[in-house]
Amino acid sequence: MAARRPDYILLGLIIILLLGGLLMLASASVAVSYSRYGSASKLIIEQLTGGVLVGSAGFMLTQRIPYAFWRKVAFPALLVSLALLAVVFTPQFGFSAGGARRWIRFQSFVFQPSELAKLAMIIYLAAFFSKYKDAISHFWQTVAPFLAVSTAILGLIALQPDIGTLGIIAATAGVMFFIAGARWKHVGMLIGILAIAFFAFILTAPYRANRFLVFLDRDFDPQGIGYQSRQALLAVGSGGLLGLGLGESGQKYNFLPESVSDSIFAIIAEELGFVGAVALVALFVAFGLRSYWIAARAPDLFAKYLAIGIASWIVIQAFVNISAVIGLIPLTGVTLPFVSHGGSSLALVLAGCGILINISKYAKQ
Repeated sequence: MAARRPDYILLGLIIILLLGGLLMLASASVAVSYSRYGSASKLIIEQLTGGVLVGSAGFMLTQRIPYAFWRKVAFPALLVSLALLAVVFTPQFGFSAGGARRWIRFQSFVFQPSELAKLAMIIYLAAFFSKYKDAISHFWQTVAPFLAVSTAILGLIALQPDIGTLGIIAATAGVMFFIAGARWKHVGMLIGILAIAFFAFILTAPYRANRFLVFLDRDFDPQGIGYQSRQALLAVGSGGLLGLGLGESGQKYNFLPESVSDSIFAIIAEELGFVGAVALVALFVAFGLRSYWIAARAPDLFAKYLAIGIASWIVIQAFVNISAVIGLIPLTGVTLPFVSHGGSSLALVLAGCGILINISKYAKQ
């Protein structure tokens, strides 16, 4: 089919989220950037060069490549992502920070392979489910291979360990499995396996168990493991209805840990208030709804599953981050798409959005 114009509504939402995210990161990163590097602009410059520049190039490329191309490279992309996830455990290239081993470093280049794994997994599952659409309820032909591939990806991420990314990939894969027409008993089996694995993962490490205790009891260890949660809620509460004003956050001055990554939504709520926080949530909802609207009009099943997977990944990750900050779920260490500091995350999100835009060019009118 001939490509038409892209969906300008979705494109506009992506641009607003990107520019709004850069504005909030510029505000939130001032104190942290100065205390770490002696420059108030160091972190936002890193985001512009490592995230926006690379991500924009990826976006321009993927929005031009016909979406059918990704079906051809689905399996090689999955193998590459598995290999890179394994490389983080090598002493030559992998390095750790904060007790986690999630990054590859080659001289000055730093990359987080789990971000690529999210997109590679979505592309592979879209190709797999569209190929076996008539056998989706057959356990050995479809369900068992799906579980095997998922276990391989999730197992390597669990070893890093990165429970937040693990949960996002599992939830996204589950959505795609359900949309592809999975039987309820297979969906229930998947949920049961993930629930058991989740609680086993928590109970095998004291710090993860303590995070869960903080979620259950806000007064548990307020100056230790519960400090970040309490400070995040203080920031959210301080914003009130309209906020303290852009740039006026007090918590970003080294009171709130991870104020430029995991907890940046708290700074947004503090500076822009309830109105600004709801506006950001509404943007993510609109992004998801428009992406699903495009998926519903996709020309074939591969495009449909691919669009649903990418949209679900970004929306799920956004709401996991926001829910953790406001105390609806335990803290997970997940970044807020388009907003949090992190070049790998932003670059891969923009590349995924480029694929969405390309699918929109072929959507049925």
